[in-house]
Amino acid sequence: MDRRPIGVFDSGLGGLTCVKRVMELMPGEDIVYLGDTGRVPYGGKSRETILKYARQDIEFLRRRDVKAVVAACGTVSTNGLEEIAGDYPIPVMGVTDATATAAVRATRNGKIGLIGTKASVRATVYEEKILRLMPSARIVKKACPLFVPIVEDGRIGDGEPVLTMVAGEYLEELKAAGVDTLILGCTHYPLIAGTIGKVMGPDVTLIDTGAETAALLRRTLERSGALAAREKGAYSYFVTDSAEDFSRTASLFLGFHVEGSVKRVTLEDR
Repeated sequence: MDRRPIGVFDSGLGGLTCVKRVMELMPGEDIVYLGDTGRVPYGGKSRETILKYARQDIEFLRRRDVKAVVAACGTVSTNGLEEIAGDYPIPVMGVTDATATAAVRATRNGKIGLIGTKASVRATVYEEKILRLMPSARIVKKACPLFVPIVEDGRIGDGEPVLTMVAGEYLEELKAAGVDTLILGCTHYPLIAGTIGKVMGPDVTLIDTGAETAALLRRTLERSGALAAREKGAYSYFVTDSAEDFSRTASLFLGFHVEGSVKRVTLEDR
């Protein structure tokens, strides 16, 4: 048993979709969340900048004595996380491994779609992992840069005009390609899965990166005997921009209010 907390980070609030899944699967775990809201989104940054930010995020969480770190960020996960994960004495995992496996398991016709930030789509990590598991697979990718600010602005309801219009335009190419499985390659996207599902149609399976990664994290901690045995964990949240704005929007992701447990920090804070 390891009673230390789990650390989770993202460039903004999207990683909270993964946090929610971790809470559901492992209710006894303490969780420390870092949202780098002062520099969101990472998706338009260079690979070098993304990795610089990722190292700062990981180091911040390590100073909170976490037992594992989840990069609940599709951009970080597809832009070199595996190269730096081995630099740390604790498990550091992204969202690609479990997600690629789930997509291969779900597809019926071998046509798999991927939507994400520009940086995630520009990277080849998902293709490499999927083709290793299913060499005959066809992967169709589409960058959806407006989805993150739409979600961060709270415009996530079914029928939201701006979201519906943008989703229809972004997903047209994927529908035309006949994908039967779609990877939601950014942890913001499960919040708009209802709209995405309506546009894509009922025959397309949506793969939730946060859910798949939370399940992999549980298996990893179980194998090492590191699951906490407490009944209910405690949660703390750190952001690099307005704590008040984060608190208001976080309730959309988590389904409960987090006022009073959010602290604004800089990544040099200890």
